Amino acid sequence: MKKLVLASLITGLLCSAGTASAQKMEKVTASWLPIMQTMAYYVALEEKLFEKAGIEINSVKFQNPNQIIDSLVSGQADFGPPGAAAGITALAEARYPGTFKVFGLQGGGIKVNMINDGLIVSNASTISSFKDLKGKRIGTLPGIQWKTITRYVIRQNGLDPDKDVTINEIAVPMHIPSLLAGSVDATLSLEPVGSIAVASGEAKRAMTNPVATFIADPFYSGVSVLSTKFMQERPEVAKKVVEVLDQATRMTNENFDKYRPIIAKYTAIQPAQVNLVAQPYLRANSELNATDIQSYQALVNVFEKEGVLKQHIDVKTLMLKPGDFR
Repeated sequence: MKKLVLASLITGLLCSAGTASAQKMEKVTASWLPIMQTMAYYVALEEKLFEKAGIEINSVKFQNPNQIIDSLVSGQADFGPPGAAAGITALAEARYPGTFKVFGLQGGGIKVNMINDGLIVSNASTISSFKDLKGKRIGTLPGIQWKTITRYVIRQNGLDPDKDVTINEIAVPMHIPSLLAGSVDATLSLEPVGSIAVASGEAKRAMTNPVATFIADPFYSGVSVLSTKFMQERPEVAKKVVEVLDQATRMTNENFDKYRPIIAKYTAIQPAQVNLVAQPYLRANSELNATDIQSYQALVNVFEKEGVLKQHIDVKTLMLKPGDFR
Protein backbone atom coordinates (compact mmCIF):
# COMPACT_ATOMS: atom_id res chain seq x y z
CA MET A 1 0.00 0.00 0.00
CA LYS A 2 2.80 2.38 0.93
CA LYS A 3 4.50 1.58 -2.38
CA LEU A 4 1.31 2.45 -4.27
CA VAL A 5 0.95 5.74 -2.38
CA LEU A 6 4.63 6.56 -2.98
CA ALA A 7 4.32 5.72 -6.67
CA SER A 8 1.23 7.88 -6.90
CA LEU A 9 3.03 10.77 -5.21
CA ILE A 10 6.03 10.45 -7.54
CA THR A 11 3.75 10.33 -10.57
CA GLY A 12 1.92 13.42 -9.33
CA LEU A 13 5.16 15.28 -8.75
CA LEU A 14 6.43 14.40 -12.21
CA CYS A 15 3.19 15.53 -13.79
CA SER A 16 3.32 18.77 -11.82
CA ALA A 17 6.93 19.30 -12.87
CA GLY A 18 5.99 18.68 -16.50
CA THR A 19 3.10 21.12 -16.25
CA ALA A 20 5.29 23.72 -14.56
CA SER A 21 7.93 23.26 -17.27
CA ALA A 22 5.32 23.71 -19.97
CA GLN A 23 3.99 26.82 -18.26
CA LYS A 24 7.47 28.34 -18.23
CA MET A 25 7.61 28.45 -22.03
CA GLU A 26 7.35 32.09 -23.05
CA LYS A 27 5.49 32.80 -26.29
CA VAL A 28 7.36 35.25 -28.51
CA THR A 29 6.43 36.43 -32.02
CA ALA A 30 9.11 36.94 -34.68
CA SER A 31 8.62 38.60 -38.09
CA TRP A 32 11.14 37.54 -40.74
CA LEU A 33 12.08 37.77 -44.41
CA PRO A 34 13.10 34.67 -46.48
CA ILE A 35 16.60 35.87 -47.38
CA MET A 36 20.13 34.71 -46.62
CA GLN A 37 20.67 37.39 -43.99
CA THR A 38 18.10 35.56 -41.84
CA MET A 39 20.26 32.40 -41.78
CA ALA A 40 21.08 32.48 -38.06
CA TYR A 41 17.35 32.46 -37.28
CA TYR A 42 16.89 29.35 -39.42
CA VAL A 43 19.72 27.67 -37.51
CA ALA A 44 18.18 28.66 -34.17
CA LEU A 45 14.87 27.12 -35.22
CA GLU A 46 16.42 23.92 -36.56
CA GLU A 47 18.62 23.42 -33.50
CA LYS A 48 15.67 24.24 -31.21
CA LEU A 49 17.72 26.88 -29.43
CA PHE A 50 14.64 28.91 -28.54
CA GLU A 51 12.91 25.91 -26.98
CA LYS A 52 16.02 25.14 -24.96
CA ALA A 53 15.89 28.70 -23.65
CA GLY A 54 12.23 28.30 -22.66
CA ILE A 55 10.83 30.25 -25.61
CA GLU A 56 7.99 29.18 -27.90
CA ILE A 57 8.32 31.03 -31.21
CA ASN A 58 5.40 32.21 -33.30
CA SER A 59 7.24 32.59 -36.60
CA VAL A 60 5.61 34.95 -39.13
CA LYS A 61 7.08 35.20 -42.63
CA PHE A 62 6.76 38.31 -44.79
CA GLN A 63 7.89 39.14 -48.35
CA ASN A 64 8.03 42.91 -47.83
CA PRO A 65 10.67 44.47 -45.52
CA ASN A 66 8.26 47.25 -44.52
CA GLN A 67 5.83 44.71 -43.07
CA ILE A 68 8.38 43.45 -40.57
CA ILE A 69 8.98 46.87 -39.03
CA ASP A 70 5.26 47.68 -39.18
CA SER A 71 4.52 44.54 -37.18
CA LEU A 72 6.99 45.66 -34.51
CA VAL A 73 5.66 49.23 -34.36
CA SER A 74 2.08 47.97 -34.03
CA GLY A 75 2.99 45.51 -31.29
CA GLN A 76 2.07 42.45 -33.40
CA ALA A 77 5.63 41.12 -33.14
CA ASP A 78 8.26 41.16 -30.40
CA PHE A 79 11.42 41.04 -32.49
CA GLY A 80 12.76 40.96 -36.01
CA PRO A 81 15.37 38.22 -36.46
CA PRO A 82 18.49 38.85 -38.57
CA GLY A 83 17.50 40.30 -41.92
CA ALA A 84 15.05 42.96 -40.75
CA ALA A 85 15.47 46.14 -42.80
CA ALA A 86 18.25 48.28 -41.32
CA GLY A 87 17.24 51.53 -42.99
CA ILE A 88 13.51 51.17 -42.33
CA THR A 89 14.33 50.53 -38.67
CA ALA A 90 16.08 53.90 -38.49
CA LEU A 91 13.22 55.64 -40.32
CA ALA A 92 10.65 54.14 -37.97
CA GLU A 93 12.76 55.09 -34.96
CA ALA A 94 12.83 58.70 -36.19
CA ARG A 95 9.04 58.69 -36.40
CA TYR A 96 8.48 56.72 -33.20
CA PRO A 97 11.48 57.48 -30.93
CA GLY A 98 12.41 54.79 -28.45
CA THR A 99 10.64 51.96 -30.29
CA PHE A 100 13.61 49.75 -31.24
CA LYS A 101 16.97 48.41 -30.22
CA VAL A 102 19.31 46.86 -32.79
CA PHE A 103 21.33 43.84 -31.63
CA GLY A 104 22.99 42.46 -34.73
CA LEU A 105 23.96 43.38 -38.30
CA GLN A 106 23.84 41.32 -41.50
CA GLY A 107 25.07 41.90 -45.01
CA GLY A 108 28.17 41.30 -47.06
CA GLY A 109 31.25 42.99 -48.35
CA ILE A 110 33.99 43.09 -50.92
CA LYS A 111 36.90 42.85 -48.48
CA VAL A 112 35.32 39.97 -46.52
CA ASN A 113 34.40 38.26 -49.83
CA MET A 114 30.79 37.62 -48.82
CA ILE A 115 27.85 38.46 -51.08
CA ASN A 116 24.91 40.52 -49.87
CA ASP A 117 23.41 41.80 -53.11
CA GLY A 118 23.86 41.83 -56.85
CA LEU A 119 22.87 43.64 -60.02
CA ILE A 120 21.15 40.76 -61.81
CA VAL A 121 20.58 40.66 -65.58
CA SER A 122 19.70 38.04 -68.19
CA ASN A 123 22.54 36.18 -69.87
CA ALA A 124 21.86 38.01 -73.13
CA SER A 125 21.97 41.47 -71.51
CA THR A 126 24.75 43.93 -72.28
CA ILE A 127 24.26 45.72 -68.93
CA SER A 128 27.44 45.50 -66.89
CA SER A 129 26.96 48.34 -64.39
CA PHE A 130 24.45 50.90 -63.17
CA LYS A 131 25.81 53.32 -65.74
CA ASP A 132 24.23 51.12 -68.41
CA LEU A 133 20.72 51.54 -66.98
CA LYS A 134 19.81 54.74 -68.81
CA GLY A 135 16.39 54.22 -70.37
CA LYS A 136 16.07 50.85 -68.60
CA ARG A 137 13.85 49.37 -65.89
CA ILE A 138 15.29 47.99 -62.67
CA GLY A 139 13.45 45.87 -60.13
CA THR A 140 14.19 46.03 -56.42
CA LEU A 141 12.67 44.90 -53.12
CA PRO A 142 9.37 46.49 -52.10
CA GLY A 143 9.50 49.30 -49.58
CA ILE A 144 11.30 52.55 -48.93
CA GLN A 145 14.65 50.99 -47.95
CA TRP A 146 15.61 49.41 -51.26
CA LYS A 147 13.91 52.06 -53.36
CA THR A 148 16.06 54.68 -51.59
CA ILE A 149 19.23 52.59 -51.90
CA THR A 150 18.55 52.01 -55.60
CA ARG A 151 17.92 55.70 -56.24
CA TYR A 152 21.14 56.64 -54.42
CA VAL A 153 23.28 54.11 -56.31
CA ILE A 154 21.80 55.21 -59.63
CA ARG A 155 22.62 58.81 -58.74
CA GLN A 156 26.19 57.82 -57.80
CA ASN A 157 26.56 56.49 -61.34
CA GLY A 158 25.71 59.80 -62.98
CA LEU A 159 22.06 59.08 -63.77
CA ASP A 160 18.84 60.72 -62.60
CA PRO A 161 16.60 58.15 -60.89
CA ASP A 162 13.52 60.23 -61.77
CA LYS A 163 14.29 60.68 -65.45
CA ASP A 164 16.82 58.14 -66.65
CA VAL A 165 15.70 54.89 -64.97
CA THR A 166 12.36 53.29 -64.06
CA ILE A 167 12.39 51.64 -60.63
CA ASN A 168 9.89 48.83 -60.03
CA GLU A 169 9.30 47.39 -56.56
CA ILE A 170 8.94 43.62 -56.83
CA ALA A 171 8.34 40.92 -54.20
CA VAL A 172 11.44 38.78 -53.62
CA PRO A 173 10.08 35.57 -55.26
CA MET A 174 9.21 37.49 -58.43
CA HIS A 175 12.63 39.03 -59.11
CA ILE A 176 13.92 36.34 -61.46
CA PRO A 177 10.57 35.62 -63.16
CA SER A 178 10.12 39.35 -63.82
CA LEU A 179 13.64 39.60 -65.22
CA LEU A 180 13.27 36.56 -67.48
CA ALA A 181 9.81 37.71 -68.65
CA GLY A 182 11.29 41.04 -69.70
CA SER A 183 9.22 43.10 -67.26
CA VAL A 184 12.49 44.63 -66.04
CA ASP A 185 15.96 44.84 -67.57
CA ALA A 186 17.81 44.25 -64.30
CA THR A 187 17.21 43.75 -60.60
CA LEU A 188 19.06 44.88 -57.51
CA SER A 189 18.51 41.78 -55.40
CA LEU A 190 19.54 40.33 -52.06
CA GLU A 191 20.90 36.84 -51.73
CA PRO A 192 19.81 34.14 -52.45
CA VAL A 193 18.22 35.72 -55.55
CA GLY A 194 21.60 36.10 -57.27
CA SER A 195 22.53 32.48 -56.58
CA ILE A 196 19.15 31.28 -57.84
CA ALA A 197 19.59 33.43 -60.96
CA VAL A 198 23.01 31.94 -61.71
CA ALA A 199 21.74 28.41 -61.01
CA SER A 200 18.88 28.91 -63.47
CA GLY A 201 21.41 29.19 -66.29
CA GLU A 202 19.42 32.09 -67.71
CA ALA A 203 20.71 35.03 -65.68
CA LYS A 204 23.93 36.34 -64.14
CA ARG A 205 25.38 38.88 -61.73
CA ALA A 206 26.43 41.94 -63.73
CA MET A 207 27.86 43.29 -60.46
CA THR A 208 28.50 41.60 -57.13
CA ASN A 209 28.00 43.66 -53.96
CA PRO A 210 27.29 46.90 -55.83
CA VAL A 211 25.88 48.52 -52.70
CA ALA A 212 29.11 47.91 -50.80
CA THR A 213 30.87 49.57 -53.72
CA PHE A 214 28.83 52.75 -53.52
CA ILE A 215 27.80 53.07 -49.86
CA ALA A 216 30.02 51.18 -47.39
CA ASP A 217 32.21 48.10 -47.27
CA PRO A 218 31.12 46.00 -45.47
CA PHE A 219 27.51 46.88 -46.16
CA TYR A 220 24.70 45.98 -43.78
CA SER A 221 21.15 46.14 -45.06
CA GLY A 222 19.86 43.81 -42.36
CA VAL A 223 19.54 44.11 -38.59
CA SER A 224 18.29 42.05 -35.69
CA VAL A 225 15.87 44.23 -33.79
CA LEU A 226 13.91 44.13 -30.53
CA SER A 227 10.86 46.21 -29.77
CA THR A 228 11.43 48.21 -26.59
CA LYS A 229 7.88 47.30 -25.54
CA PHE A 230 8.95 43.65 -25.46
CA MET A 231 12.15 44.55 -23.60
CA GLN A 232 10.34 46.59 -20.99
CA GLU A 233 7.54 44.10 -20.39
CA ARG A 234 9.67 40.92 -20.47
CA PRO A 235 13.33 41.92 -20.12
CA GLU A 236 14.60 38.45 -19.19
CA VAL A 237 12.88 36.85 -22.18
CA ALA A 238 14.17 39.56 -24.52
CA LYS A 239 17.67 39.00 -23.18
CA LYS A 240 17.34 35.28 -23.93
CA VAL A 241 16.32 36.06 -27.52
CA VAL A 242 19.54 38.06 -27.97
CA GLU A 243 21.62 35.27 -26.41
CA VAL A 244 19.99 32.62 -28.62
CA LEU A 245 20.60 34.58 -31.82
CA ASP A 246 24.17 35.41 -30.80
CA GLN A 247 24.76 31.68 -30.31
CA ALA A 248 23.05 30.83 -33.61
CA THR A 249 25.11 33.48 -35.42
CA ARG A 250 28.34 31.96 -34.13
CA MET A 251 27.16 28.48 -35.12
CA THR A 252 26.24 29.67 -38.61
CA ASN A 253 29.54 31.47 -39.16
CA GLU A 254 31.60 28.52 -37.91
CA ASN A 255 29.65 25.74 -39.66
CA PHE A 256 27.92 27.31 -42.66
CA ASP A 257 28.41 24.27 -44.88
CA LYS A 258 26.83 22.05 -42.24
CA TYR A 259 23.70 24.18 -42.26
CA ARG A 260 23.44 24.70 -46.01
CA PRO A 261 20.66 22.10 -46.48
CA ILE A 262 18.19 24.06 -44.33
CA ILE A 263 18.37 27.04 -46.70
CA ALA A 264 15.95 25.25 -49.03
CA LYS A 265 13.42 24.92 -46.20
CA TYR A 266 13.19 28.64 -45.55
CA THR A 267 13.99 30.38 -48.87
CA ALA A 268 13.16 29.98 -52.55
CA ILE A 269 16.43 28.15 -53.25
CA GLN A 270 16.01 24.52 -54.36
CA PRO A 271 17.73 21.65 -52.49
CA ALA A 272 19.93 20.91 -55.51
CA GLN A 273 21.09 24.55 -55.57
CA VAL A 274 22.09 25.11 -51.93
CA ASN A 275 25.78 24.56 -52.65
CA LEU A 276 25.72 27.59 -54.95
CA VAL A 277 24.44 29.97 -52.30
CA ALA A 278 26.85 32.58 -50.96
CA GLN A 279 27.56 32.73 -47.24
CA PRO A 280 26.24 35.94 -45.66
CA TYR A 281 28.28 38.20 -43.40
CA LEU A 282 26.62 37.91 -40.00
CA ARG A 283 27.58 39.93 -36.95
CA ALA A 284 26.34 38.97 -33.51
CA ASN A 285 25.55 41.59 -30.88
CA SER A 286 28.60 40.58 -28.85
CA GLU A 287 30.89 41.00 -31.90
CA LEU A 288 29.91 44.46 -33.14
CA ASN A 289 32.78 46.93 -33.47
CA ALA A 290 33.44 50.50 -34.63
CA THR A 291 33.67 49.49 -38.31
CA ASP A 292 30.27 47.81 -38.12
CA ILE A 293 28.68 50.87 -36.56
CA GLN A 294 30.28 53.19 -39.13
CA SER A 295 28.94 51.02 -41.95
CA TYR A 296 25.44 51.10 -40.52
CA GLN A 297 25.73 54.86 -40.12
CA ALA A 298 26.70 55.16 -43.80
CA LEU A 299 23.44 53.45 -44.81
CA VAL A 300 21.33 55.68 -42.57
CA ASN A 301 23.11 58.74 -43.99
CA VAL A 302 21.91 57.72 -47.46
CA PHE A 303 18.31 58.20 -46.35
CA GLU A 304 19.21 61.65 -45.09
CA LYS A 305 20.97 62.55 -48.36
CA GLU A 306 18.00 61.33 -50.40
CA GLY A 307 15.61 63.44 -48.33
CA VAL A 308 13.72 60.47 -46.94
CA LEU A 309 15.03 61.01 -43.41
CA LYS A 310 14.38 64.58 -42.29
CA GLN A 311 16.72 64.51 -39.32
CA HIS A 312 20.15 63.13 -38.56
CA ILE A 313 20.20 59.89 -36.59
CA ASP A 314 23.25 58.66 -34.74
CA VAL A 315 22.94 54.87 -34.99
CA LYS A 316 24.83 54.46 -31.73
CA THR A 317 21.62 55.50 -29.98
CA LEU A 318 19.85 52.61 -31.71
CA MET A 319 22.29 49.91 -30.64
CA LEU A 320 21.43 47.63 -27.73
CA LYS A 321 23.42 48.14 -24.55
CA PRO A 322 23.59 45.77 -21.53
CA GLY A 323 21.84 48.32 -19.31
CA ASP A 324 18.80 48.37 -21.63
CA PHE A 325 17.48 45.17 -20.02
CA ARG A 326 17.26 46.68 -16.54
